[in-house]
Order: sequence, then structure tokens, then C-alpha cells
Amino acid sequence: MEEINELIKIRLKKLGEIKERGIYPYGEKFICQSIREIRENFSEQKEVRVAGRIMAIRKHGKASFLDLRDSTEKIQIYFKEEFLDKEEIALFDKLDIGDIIGVEGRLFKTKTGEETIQVSDFKILAKSLRPLPEKWHGLKDVELRYRQRYLDLLANPEAKEIFLLRTQVIKKVREFLDNRGFLEVETPMLQPIPGGAVGTPLKTELDFYGKELFLRVAPELYLKRLLVGGFDKIYELNRSFRNEGVSTRHNPEFTMLEVYQAYADCSDMLQLTEELIFYLAKEVLGKEKIVYQEKEIDLTPPWKKISFAQMVKEKFGITPEQPVEVWAEKLGLPIEEGKLSRSQIVNFISEQLEPVESCPVFIVDLFSIFCPWAKTKPDNPYLSERFELFIGGLELANAYSELNDPLEQRKRFEELVKGKRTEKIDEDFLLALEYGMPPAGGLGIGIDRLVMLFADCASIREVILFPQLKPED
Repeated sequence: MEEINELIKIRLKKLGEIKERGIYPYGEKFICQSIREIRENFSEQKEVRVAGRIMAIRKHGKASFLDLRDSTEKIQIYFKEEFLDKEEIALFDKLDIGDIIGVEGRLFKTKTGEETIQVSDFKILAKSLRPLPEKWHGLKDVELRYRQRYLDLLANPEAKEIFLLRTQVIKKVREFLDNRGFLEVETPMLQPIPGGAVGTPLKTELDFYGKELFLRVAPELYLKRLLVGGFDKIYELNRSFRNEGVSTRHNPEFTMLEVYQAYADCSDMLQLTEELIFYLAKEVLGKEKIVYQEKEIDLTPPWKKISFAQMVKEKFGITPEQPVEVWAEKLGLPIEEGKLSRSQIVNFISEQLEPVESCPVFIVDLFSIFCPWAKTKPDNPYLSERFELFIGGLELANAYSELNDPLEQRKRFEELVKGKRTEKIDEDFLLALEYGMPPAGGLGIGIDRLVMLFADCASIREVILFPQLKPED
């Protein structure tokens, strides 16, 4: 730390000397090409303008080679005193690794064939006052990488590739759905009643109206209102928020894709899910088989289906007709007031039954008591028309045949309130249903976890630019 403080002092001194020359070292607009564009259209003696960050400086007497990097690539630049005036030579001595500069010059190749820019003029666009970490790859404190993601991106090309991949995934999701006639929409992040999922919301207040609001836990109920309004095929790439735990698979702020299609059902969403993820793998990764956490996964449809009801019956002797108290007894869990909830039981069962196989698997025949927004199966009211998708042990997707019966939905809401799984009934949503919502299939896919799968990342923090972290103290 003491060494770094000394380096900062030296850089501050250089900053002062630059300003004394009448130069503002935090730049101005600099029209230029990208380094990738220059490399792709390389021609010796061609005049170019480029800007970027200095990543390395190698001095050889009166000449110096620098590595300059922008958002696309890196290129070598060459400073030689005979091509610069005295002011520029003096200014060059004030440059450090980490500074952002703009240069003009001509292209040539060194004796070793390295594509290089011979600088004829340059400007300082941002003086770096802190040295870049030299041994960033060797840091063991991964939280420091997440706290200072800007340095992680600068020093770790693999981290940057993950977020370029994430951008491509989202772009191709839109492409896939747009080409199938789906319309992208936006619904409120601030909601008077949090709904569409059972989760603890984050609260806030709107001073103008003096009312309590919640960051949405899901966009589902607003998207269904749009089905009532006559939009038949819609989707939203949404941010949702839950005031719950943080883990390698959970972040309080996360990105979801939600898709709704009128006159469809859960089986249509299952096929759409297979086709979408398979399409993304081919378009983004260029392959049909991927490797996640050292396991090869074949994404070629059709995917396996497993009955949840059959699994819990065979393993625990549990059936959906039994009361929760019987489930708790068979699972060996205490059920006392305030100590155990239905969600705790389901979480326990899910952990026991989470597929260990890496290939994609749909979990079907889920208990209707845990699916308050899904239709029940015509031949068994205890089971819902719903699936959950697991790939490589990650829960990636959830889909329903959406409940559109307003009287049954009211009953489900009342049960949620009675069980303290939600505080209020969304009367406006029920009002919308009373006007008639077409039968529909609905699908939710966790974008963060999908990127984890495609990027082979074990932690969700690796695929979120600025994840939530514990306080530094």
C-alpha cells in the first residue's frame, strides 16, 4: 500500500506538470477508428487515428513501443523522437500505464511482422492516477474482482468475454422471439402490490402520492393484463428484485425473460423453450453440445421429462392429496408455528430431487398447491400444468398453462393471504381477468443462469457486472 501511495504521488506530480504546460489532461472529443477496424483493413503507410488505454510501455533509447487497447482489440504504437516536436517529447515522458490517449500516425510492420502505428501526434484524454494491478490474475479475493469490476475487465480478458457473450445471448433471444411474431413490451418495476411470484419484495415510497411501492418480484400479472388487452404474443426481458438470500445462484436483482402466448398452453412453452435454448447455443456458441463444470451436455431436442409426483411418492411416500403435516413427518422436519412453511418443505424436496444428470430435463407433474397462477391438470386437480427445466443442475426455466378463471384465481389469492405467502390480493388483476383473458401459455427463463451455463461459470456473480456484495467492513 505504501508503494502504491508513492506511485500515486509521482503521478499527481506529472499531472501538475502537464497542467503547467497549459494542457488539460482529461481530454476532449477524439474522432477515431476502432483498433479492430484498423487491423481488419491494415495497409502499410495508411494514416489512422485511434484512441485507447496504455497497457504496456517498452523504452529503447530515443524510441518507445506502447501497447494500446480499446474496447475491441490491442495494437502496438511506436514513438520516436525524430517524428515528434520538443513539446510532444516532453509530454510523452509524463505518460504512464493506464493513461488513455488518442494518437495519429501511419501504419507499418516491424521486422518481426508486428502491426504497428508510428505516432506523429497524440493527445492525453485521461490521466490515470492509480497504477493498474500487475498481478490481477493471482488475486485470491474474488469479491475484490466483483467490487472493482472495471479493473477486472481491464486486466482479465476472460471476464470481458463473459459479458460480450451475455450481450449476444440477449440479442439472440430478441431475434428468435421477434422472428416468431412476439412483441417486446415493458411493464412497471414499481408496483403497488408485488405479485406474480412468491417472494419477499423490496419496499420504497413515492413521496408525490405518499404511497408505499414495491420493486417487482415478477412482471407476470402485468403481462397477463396485456393478454386481456388484446396482445396475443408478448415478451419482456425484465429486471426483478427479491429481498432474499445471496448465493452462487441467487442475486437480489436478476434478469428474467418472460414470454406469454394466447391460445397456447404449457406444452407449447416446453417446445418453445427447447427450440429457443437450442437456437441460442448454435447462434452464440456455434455448437449443439456444451461443457458445463466438466460435464458434456447435449442440447439437441427433444429433452427428457421426469414426473415430480412420481419421484416424491417413490422416494418419500408423499402424495399431493396428503396435508402438509404428513409431508413434514415423512421428511423428518419439525412443523411448528413459525418454524416451518410450505415453501421450506418444497425447497427441501427440491434439493433432494434436483437432477444430478447434466443433460436437459423437464420436471413435470408439480403439485398444484405450489402453483397459484397455473391451471390444474384436467384428470388430476392436485397436479398443475407446469414444468421446471434443469440443465447441468441449474434451474433455468419455469412455465405454466396460465390460470384465466377469475373465480379460481381469487380463491388461490385468498389461500396465499391466509398462508401469509402474500399480504394483499391484487384486485385490479382480478378485475382484468373478469373481462376475460384468453387461455395462454407463460414461460420464464433466468437469463443470468443461462449465461452461467453457456459461459461455464459456477457462480452467478461471474455473469452479473455489478452483483450485490456484503459490506466491506
